[in-house]
Amino acid sequence: VAGLFYYIHLWLPTTPSIDVILTLVTPYSMYYAAEHFHYSGVLAVVSGGLMLSALRQRMLSYRSRIEGINVWNNLVFVLNGLVFLLIGLQLPVISEQLGPISKSTAIWYGLAISMALIITRMVMTFSAALFTRFAGRFIKVADPNPGWKAPLIAGWAGMRGVVSLAAALSIPLILTDSTPFPYRNLILFITFIVILVTLVFQGLTLPWLIRKIKPEDHSPVTEQEQEIIIRKKITEVSLEFLKRKYGNQGHNEHLQNLMSKMEIDFNFLQNGTGGGNGHDNPLTIYQTIYLDLLEEQRKLLVNLNKSTEFDEELIRKYLTLTDIEELKIREKFIQE
Repeated sequence: VAGLFYYIHLWLPTTPSIDVILTLVTPYSMYYAAEHFHYSGVLAVVSGGLMLSALRQRMLSYRSRIEGINVWNNLVFVLNGLVFLLIGLQLPVISEQLGPISKSTAIWYGLAISMALIITRMVMTFSAALFTRFAGRFIKVADPNPGWKAPLIAGWAGMRGVVSLAAALSIPLILTDSTPFPYRNLILFITFIVILVTLVFQGLTLPWLIRKIKPEDHSPVTEQEQEIIIRKKITEVSLEFLKRKYGNQGHNEHLQNLMSKMEIDFNFLQNGTGGGNGHDNPLTIYQTIYLDLLEEQRKLLVNLNKSTEFDEELIRKYLTLTDIEELKIREKFIQE
């Protein structure tokens, strides 16, 4: 179903409105298609979402991708709030329909399963760390000595939430012989307890645990070094492409300026330091001046917006472009 919507999307014009409609319709279609053939609708939506996420650069336009980040972040926040509101509304009804199981017994079941989940996750994370250390003797691994701090944090970060609740709610009310699904309400009640324990207990204590053990970064290449390598490769490939395909456009001043800027960036990344440290770094000076320039442009646009000479939508457009430029320059800022 996800592949079908992908090809439908390729046939239609790429506009934010069509993108929003398709991305809203697709999960429901995947869910109901899987449920019709008696498969898990939750797993179908998860797997289809992974597929569409991998294809989003080909499906969505740049405008849809930019607008979609804020839209979906807010939408996910609202949906998460609605799900936990649903938990609060359904819990009293489900707790009254536990049948022969008392509430105290069901709570103990939930606490016991929560403890079993935490212990199981801890065992699995430490087992994975031990296996990685053993496999590092024979093959190349990302971190041959993960230690005990990272597995401990990964094991403690196993909070349950919306996916667990959705899986529990997907249990059918009745079986094929029209009899009620046995202990369905007990399963839902235990799921609520597990979500409550992991989110409240593990979620609130996770920051304290991280501060207490002070994990160290064992990766062979730091995040800053990875960022420099990525930027260097992007700049190198871009320069080679421009020189190979558009090298004869010597009369185009804009293209020459672009190539000159990329050559400066590539030389800076190639040399590593750029000829200075801290505030003497040429890139730091350039970025500081550029941020000041963007702030001056923003002041001008705000003043222009106070007059009736220009359309407010155009002013907002250029304010957004200014914000995007500031985001780009701050994201490219190399920390010393």
